Amino acid sequence: MLLVKTLRELEYVAADHIRERLGDVKLEIRPSGYLGLIIVHSDEIDKIKDIPEIETIIPISIVCKADPDEIASHAEEIVKVAGDFKTFAIRTKRRGRKHDFTSTDVNVKLGARIKEITNADVDLNFPEKAIYVEIIGDKAYIGVIDGKEERKKYTPEKVDVRKLLEKISIVQIPYLEDISAAKEMGERIGRAAQSFEVKELIIAPFGYVDAFELEAFLKGVRKGRWTRLEIQKKAYARDVREVPVYVQDLYQTARDKRRKNYVLIVTDPTGKQLSDVKDDLKRDLKYAKEVVVFVGSRVGIPKGVFRLADYVIDLAPYITFATEQAIPAALIALIGVYEEAELE
Repeated sequence: MLLVKTLRELEYVAADHIRERLGDVKLEIRPSGYLGLIIVHSDEIDKIKDIPEIETIIPISIVCKADPDEIASHAEEIVKVAGDFKTFAIRTKRRGRKHDFTSTDVNVKLGARIKEITNADVDLNFPEKAIYVEIIGDKAYIGVIDGKEERKKYTPEKVDVRKLLEKISIVQIPYLEDISAAKEMGERIGRAAQSFEVKELIIAPFGYVDAFELEAFLKGVRKGRWTRLEIQKKAYARDVREVPVYVQDLYQTARDKRRKNYVLIVTDPTGKQLSDVKDDLKRDLKYAKEVVVFVGSRVGIPKGVFRLADYVIDLAPYITFATEQAIPAALIALIGVYEEAELE
């Protein structure tokens, strides 16, 4: 038996392709009404694994009652199916609202039993074997996948760019035009800064600004940061860092950061191309204690600040970014340079 996962609304399309490959095979499409699932009563995984509408295929070895104790009682069978392994992970997905237990309850009980039998260690990131417990209504479908077959966001050969992002301070000139526009743009900027989990976001006006427009902008930043933070907490299996937000005069920020010998980068169309400064920038991104990136809005960075900058960079010659695009564009560009430095 195979449990096939698809994107929602693609179950019947995938099912048609499965029948083309396997013939008159029994299929349970959307079992118990759950979208994105097909139960295939066949073990011929090789014949369907290249169907593009299919996201994941789990070979099911055990079907039992959806109960943590019942599931844990099959630990020895699971170990036999898995073969030899030194590390493992339990991946439980629970569907249905009538259960009196959580996915974590299953992970803990089954994981403890498997560890007792095998003395293997739990490794949630890079396990040799991944044990899937797919709970659909009152049944649990259990299968084992080789850890190498799991699609991973994080693998040992990838550069951990968080090491760079956690030392980047974004200095953002506030977007001030009218109250509604300021609030909307603030949300986008707050969301962008939180998405990358930078060290800090400094809102840096200069000269006189309208107090109420600035207030609206800051409210937007706060809301944008919060909405993205809540999504990250649900999406990541790690602690998420809430980006602190400060307000300081632009010129004073530049002076303070310069005194501390941090690397100062100004993004501006009058600057040099990234390729022209990349060799020096690689070194500075890798070894600097802090990297400070100045980003404009409707108003660009004042030219006087350029005198304090280590780099004035034109991220995309002949292109002017929208305000909400500036932070992602700058950080993605710096990440590319940093990755090169780390891989050399």
